[in-house]
Amino acid sequence: SVFFDTLSGGGGGGGERGKMRIIDAPVLADTVFSLFLKANQSLPPDVRAAFTRARDTETAPLPRSILDRLIENAATAEREEMPICQDTGMASVFIEIGEAVHINGSVHAAVAEGTRRACLEGYLRPSIVGDPLRRSNTGDNTPAMLSLDIVPGDVVRVTVLPKGAGSENMSALVMLSPGGGVEEVERFVLETVKKAGANPCPPVVVGVGLGGSFDKAALLAKKALLRPLGQPHPDPYYAELEARLLSQINAAGCGPQGFGGRTTAFAVTIETMPTHIACLPCAVNINCHAVRRMTAVL
Repeated sequence: SVFFDTLSGGGGGGGERGKMRIIDAPVLADTVFSLFLKANQSLPPDVRAAFTRARDTETAPLPRSILDRLIENAATAEREEMPICQDTGMASVFIEIGEAVHINGSVHAAVAEGTRRACLEGYLRPSIVGDPLRRSNTGDNTPAMLSLDIVPGDVVRVTVLPKGAGSENMSALVMLSPGGGVEEVERFVLETVKKAGANPCPPVVVGVGLGGSFDKAALLAKKALLRPLGQPHPDPYYAELEARLLSQINAAGCGPQGFGGRTTAFAVTIETMPTHIACLPCAVNINCHAVRRMTAVL
């Protein structure tokens, strides 16, 4: 990346001279390519630590054995540089672009190129069909599900989340009555996880999106899955709600891969935003035990 001078402050005269970074689109494409390969082969440290905690606190032989096999599978994948799961995921990409950064080229084309190369050169399973009803495979995992945000600063943060269909299919969204309050939110989250059962390959992470609009709530739930495990919501009210939901989910006893035990979920993570006085959107997005996410900062 390079810098060039620009005028900030607007208007026709004067203005304060600042610096604008330029990042070439091929750099972004290379970053997406590398992140998808790494994310599919290596679990983040916080996820590995969550597996260890779950295994150490599990007393029943069968779920303990299941956790041992999952830990062994992840270690083998990293050692052999192979995918952790045969479903190498829907390519979800989250990019935060600093206001003082200019991408020299097409962001969408760069993300598509990085996704395509990761699939073809990294031998990731092509799992995307070009039309939801006329099910012809695109052959290269494109297009990626891209979320773009403009944020303060002069860096670009790229996060990938290869999302398997087993967990994605357990997602749900409801427009609750505001009068129902937190009790209705809890009921919906718990019912969604209970209905999912073993389908999303537990232990899972439960992302919850509250507020915004119908579409924003779903995106919030997906973004909630990006938070490191063990990092509670900064608002104590929601941190307590996360802990309460996690306790109730684990008390239900579904356990690793549905074979019973103490750990059905590693975490419940909640993200919120303002909403209309007449609305209470609530979305749940569940991630499987292979919490494959990777971030790079340009």
